[in-house]
Amino acid sequence: MVKKSITCFFPYSTAENTKSVVLELHSHNEVGDIFVIHKDTPDVVLPEDCKSLIFGTLQQTQTLKALVSEIHTPYILLYTQFSSLQLGAYSIERMLQVANNTKAGLLYSDCHKIKEGLRQTHPVIDYQEGSLRDDFDFGSLLLYRSDAFIEAVKAMDVDYQAAALYDLRLKVSQKYQLFHLPESLYTVSEDDLRKSGEKIFDYVDPKNRNVQIEMEQACTRHLKDIHAWLKPEFTDVSFSKEDFPVEATVVIPVRNRELTIEDAVQSVLKQETKCSFNLIVVDNHSTDGTTAILRDIAAADPRLIHVIPNREDLGIGGCWNTAVMHPQCGKFAIQLDSDDLYIDNQVIQKVVDAFYEQNCAMIVGTYKMVNFKLEEIPPGIIDHREWTPDNGRNNALRINGLGAPRAFYTPVLREIKIPNTSYGEDYAVGLAISRKYRIGRIYEPLYLCRRWDDNSDASLNINKQNAHNFYKDRIRTIELLARKAGD
Repeated sequence: MVKKSITCFFPYSTAENTKSVVLELHSHNEVGDIFVIHKDTPDVVLPEDCKSLIFGTLQQTQTLKALVSEIHTPYILLYTQFSSLQLGAYSIERMLQVANNTKAGLLYSDCHKIKEGLRQTHPVIDYQEGSLRDDFDFGSLLLYRSDAFIEAVKAMDVDYQAAALYDLRLKVSQKYQLFHLPESLYTVSEDDLRKSGEKIFDYVDPKNRNVQIEMEQACTRHLKDIHAWLKPEFTDVSFSKEDFPVEATVVIPVRNRELTIEDAVQSVLKQETKCSFNLIVVDNHSTDGTTAILRDIAAADPRLIHVIPNREDLGIGGCWNTAVMHPQCGKFAIQLDSDDLYIDNQVIQKVVDAFYEQNCAMIVGTYKMVNFKLEEIPPGIIDHREWTPDNGRNNALRINGLGAPRAFYTPVLREIKIPNTSYGEDYAVGLAISRKYRIGRIYEPLYLCRRWDDNSDASLNINKQNAHNFYKDRIRTIELLARKAGD
């Protein structure tokens, strides 16, 4: 009798899909027992050549603990999706070969996805030490070393209902490599047909709050285990370091936004404040009517400082650095994107007051999602309540953003500087600031975020999404290493 190498586990969906997955797995000689995880309900119909595991979901701690007693092979294969599975030729054998060569605790690969009837390649990205996002895309076919899996599951002492798989891979990553094999080894159906711009706010949707609390708990424990967790102790900010021409400056980087830039600028100039303020718009060599619009407004209102940089290699972060280093920049630099507009005429004063009240180096506000007609759209108000004074800067390593609008104490921003990129630059500087300073919060909407087809993240292809995610994971890796080193 040939000794099998893999025990397989996957969740039940329908009788048809379940039978399809079982047939695919049984077509490979290395596969031994196949367990279908399901609830004990009358409509469950299982093929004869698989075993039943009546429990919850793979996201629950107790389910993973139940799997341990059924493992008698060197590897286990988790299929996490509910749809049918098509394995590529010798794909299981290939995964085993690479797993044996690399000694990885977890091996995952690229795949194909059937989307709207079309077969498309779906690449994923390499795992880094800073890949702490709970929504990291491993695909849906995960090959674990059994000893790594069992060791991690036995170390679980929290009864998670939604964060068990996340906790599992964090624990495995502490001792083993998580290895990405850049080969498309299987095909699944794509169930989420939303555009990228419609998916990016899932983690701040209020209906997902309980899940996010569990994810934060798992990540916090991981950071403590690897000595990267920060205590809620902050360096106080002294707001009297130097003189500034004004108290506050709104910064707007812009390129080719003739449809929205005037609305954004006017929403700033209409602000009513007790302090002095101005507006620096860094016009990154626009080729439409943006430049002419800005010149006309600046001619009528000296508070608008229209800057066209000498350099032509600037991203959004580089434009921000240009504004912050400008001699007319005020004590506090407040963000507004060229697509958006402030919600009323009190925003600047609220932000300035918050700096003094909360003694912080950075303020993160709240915004409302609207369409181009300024009508509210789901998920509505984005307030990033996952940020808390005691654990916000640790939890920031798990999520993909810190919220908006952002405002900074200018001397701190001049010291740290913003990466010269057009994606993730705000997140990078926020993480760096949070390592040392307190970040304050305003939990009422300060601006309207307009979502339309020309937003930079409205509809990204998979390669662009991967590039963005890889960069943010790299930023997290840099930050994680700095925290571990005590810098």
